Amino acid sequence: MLQDLLAIGILLALEVHGKGDIPASELAMLLLALPILVLFAYLFTRYILIKLIRRFDKIQEYIFLTAIGWCLGIAELAALLGLSQEIGAFIAGVTLATSPIALYIAESLKPLRDFFLIIFFFSLGAGFQLPILEQVLIPALVLATLSMLFKPLIFKWLLKDSVDKPERALEIGVRMGQVSEFSLLIALLALNLGVIGHEASYLIQATTLLTFIASSYYVVQRYPTPIAVSDKLRRD
Repeated sequence: MLQDLLAIGILLALEVHGKGDIPASELAMLLLALPILVLFAYLFTRYILIKLIRRFDKIQEYIFLTAIGWCLGIAELAALLGLSQEIGAFIAGVTLATSPIALYIAESLKPLRDFFLIIFFFSLGAGFQLPILEQVLIPALVLATLSMLFKPLIFKWLLKDSVDKPERALEIGVRMGQVSEFSLLIALLALNLGVIGHEASYLIQATTLLTFIASSYYVVQRYPTPIAVSDKLRRD
């Protein structure tokens, strides 16, 4: 959730920066659009959307279409307010994630989520320019190593009073040791808006993907997951 909120703030900053010199009145309206959209999404989700979902929660197709329609609708509303569709989609996702039936919705949308994740990473990899990747490979390895070394320790320290065992705090830190996937979207948007260059964008993307690979390999070797290498650790 914190990563979602940080991503929304960064996306808004990129939108403002990408517009260049704009009148103060337009800038004020753009900054006001975010809290207005957040408030609308929160109130609509709490008093209307959740009640509709609960009323027909036995029909999986209904949950599926309602959640998709909600996310697309808020994305288009964000675009009408001068924000990006990515910001609207993030806000819609956050409001659903904070609802009491978030896990049920996530389970209903799991096939669609997995499908578009594959498409996203395939398109990202297909657009990689290897000559530029070679230039940022060493810095990316350094940043990925630092992330996977320090993030588990930081999370362990932050969660030491919130879990029953110190080992569990470290496990949570290790599982979250990879760089957030939101950094990929931020890097691509910043590149498209001309905020950063190709080298910086590729450095962020390469660092993120390296942590994905290394973290996933380590987790399936050490901790319970649905795709663990040992029968003892394989759990849904």
